[in-house]
Formats: sequence, structure tokens, C-alpha cells
Amino acid sequence: MPSPCRLGVLPVAALSLLAACQDPTHVSATDRRAIADSLSALVVQAYDFTQPEAAERLLALYPDSGRVISAVAGHVTTTRDTLAGEIRGFWQRVGRNMRQPRFVLGSTYVDVLTRDAAVMTLTYSIPHRTPRDTPHVVSGAWTMLWRRQGGRWQIIQEHLSDTPESTAPGPPSAVTESTEGSDSDHQH
Repeated sequence: MPSPCRLGVLPVAALSLLAACQDPTHVSATDRRAIADSLSALVVQAYDFTQPEAAERLLALYPDSGRVISAVAGHVTTTRDTLAGEIRGFWQRVGRNMRQPRFVLGSTYVDVLTRDAAVMTLTYSIPHRTPRDTPHVVSGAWTMLWRRQGGRWQIIQEHLSDTPESTAPGPPSAVTESTEGSDSDHQH
């Protein structure tokens, strides 16, 4: 004969499991950690400047078409096509002039909203050398709204805030020299 304690535990466990299955916003701590790790890895992979085609890797973070809201340097774009032009333009003006760039992921905060939506805020820096061989750092904070569609995580809204050059981390000479092009135009 089953003990009374066992009979009480089984219904409670079954109800808990049923409640978790019915709540689409419930995400386990393990799944939250896995989602956060996946998003961080996507950003780091896109910003791996040792690989070719940097602008295309950056664009791979976004949906292939449609609405993408991006707020950067006081400007807002609303379509993937416009964002693609901004990213490619930034890479032509600034990115390709960086020598030995290295993406450094700083503090990262991820709020998993559902299994298919998350908000990520991080700080970053990109130490590099200018064409004149002087040290320089591009840095800032970036908040992204991610949505998973078709098994692929994509940024659908973002806001980037560059660190003003007067307060950018790095050696003092790094904030007085600029790469060709304006770092205040930093897009990604």
C-alpha cells in the first residue's frame, strides 16, 4: 500500500509540471542561462574581426527583411535595408580603418521574456590601432530586443550609446587620435 506522503507528492508534482507546460512565459533557470549564453555567443561571433566579411556577419544578427528599429547617435532607422546601409557605411568609413581590432564584451545583462524573446544590454569596447598606428578605443552600451523565429535568434530592436571620446576607456593618447571617419558615427 502506498504511503500517504507519496500520494500527496505525486499530485503536487503533476500539477507543477502541468502548470509549467501551460504557461508560455515560464522559462526554467537552465533554459534562461542557455538563451543568455546563446545570445552572447552570437554577438561575439559577429564581432570576430579576425574573420572576413565583417559587415555581413554584423547584418546576420538581424532579420533578412522587414522592420528593424535601430536607434544610434540620435538617429532612428526602421527597416532592415536602411540598417544594412548604415552598417556597411560605418564599416567603409570607420571599421576598415581599424588595425588589429578586438571586440571585448563587458558587463552583460539578459532578461529572458519568453522562450522566444529576450532583452540583452551589454557594454563593449573595441581597442584597435588607427591608420597612423596610434591606439584608439571605440566603446559603448548596447541594448537589443531579440526574437527567435524559425529557430534563429534575431535583433528586432536596438539602441546603441557610444562612450564619449573624453571618457572612453584606454590610454590617454587613445582618446585624442581618431581613425579616419568620425567615431561619433559608430553604428556597430
